[in-house]
Amino acid sequence: MNVERRLIMVRGVYIHIPFCHQICNYCDFNKFYFHNQPVDEYIESLGKEMALWKDDLSKGHIETIFLGGGTPTSLSLEQLDRLLTLIQEHIPLDHVKEFSSEANPDELTLEKMQLMRKFGVNRLSMGVQTFNQDLLKILGRTHSNEHVYKVIEYAKETNFPSISIDLMYGLPNQTMEQWKESLQEAFKLNIPHISAYSLLVEPKTIFYNLLSKGKLSLPGEDLEAEMYGFLMDEMKANGYHQYEISNFSHEGKASEHNLLYWNNDEYVGLGAGAHGYVNGIRYSNHGPLKKYMQQLDLGEKPIMMQKEVTYEEKMEEEMFLGLRKNRGVSLTVFEQKYSKTLHEVYGKEIEELIHKELVALEEDHIFLTTRGRFVGNEVFQYFLK
Repeated sequence: MNVERRLIMVRGVYIHIPFCHQICNYCDFNKFYFHNQPVDEYIESLGKEMALWKDDLSKGHIETIFLGGGTPTSLSLEQLDRLLTLIQEHIPLDHVKEFSSEANPDELTLEKMQLMRKFGVNRLSMGVQTFNQDLLKILGRTHSNEHVYKVIEYAKETNFPSISIDLMYGLPNQTMEQWKESLQEAFKLNIPHISAYSLLVEPKTIFYNLLSKGKLSLPGEDLEAEMYGFLMDEMKANGYHQYEISNFSHEGKASEHNLLYWNNDEYVGLGAGAHGYVNGIRYSNHGPLKKYMQQLDLGEKPIMMQKEVTYEEKMEEEMFLGLRKNRGVSLTVFEQKYSKTLHEVYGKEIEELIHKELVALEEDHIFLTTRGRFVGNEVFQYFLK
């Protein structure tokens, strides 16, 4: 079907730093132990890749940059300085509203935070996961609660505008009482944003190997659901607005970069194993460092796979990404994008989900009900042909 193409511009940049000083037991991202890796060469390769994306970056309207990993804060002060210098040289920063970096609490020094502020980083996303020291060890985390508190002090000293922490529930042997205690500790920090995810045991992780051998004891579905219900109630009671299934913030402090994903907007993904979405094409880079850097040495983008998203797939993505947001999917925006009404495309599915009280329709938006948030993946399946 011929649909009038909207003016599409890249709105964000994701930059992958695949190095870690410690590999967590649950992590399935593209990552490598820091020791004996070509870290300096990798950073220079990122600069080459940024240069190859110059046209799309300059024609875009870059509003968000996100340094992810791996762990960006695993870099030395000098390496971090070089990375941020390359970003400043190659990526238009005039319209950037949010410049985020993931961080491990025990790797953040005052000097690194001062450097990031100097280059315009205005948001930290810190992997805390839990405030229970025994559970931290089970996860393979190396920080302590004291590291977290110290970073909060540094943030005040460097006038960091925004800090987010990640928490996890449904952890091995985790009790409801431990989950409650972690949330209470988080609230004491008085930070503007908290993300909270249930543990997913992914293939090729230490946890997956333990689970397959019957050596990993996880909370049951009922307890995990109870933890999620408690999470939503406590966030609301402590002044946090839930704007997405797993994300909560003070007013005006939602993650702009993550909203870019859920709004199905386009972004450039840079780095080994990074994914991007540009000009209607989703792509992923080579993951192995050698292959990634070899392609760039040849003056070629290190793309391993790319796929043009069909008209039907774009509508599917609009639904299962957009419904993650509490606000849901706008009927008006859907029609503007696809020249069809939402009911023309998904009328039967919507009617059934409303009957099951899993979604609601109010004015211009369709969104998950509180009940629907507990079974979001089940709801999303309705929109996949």
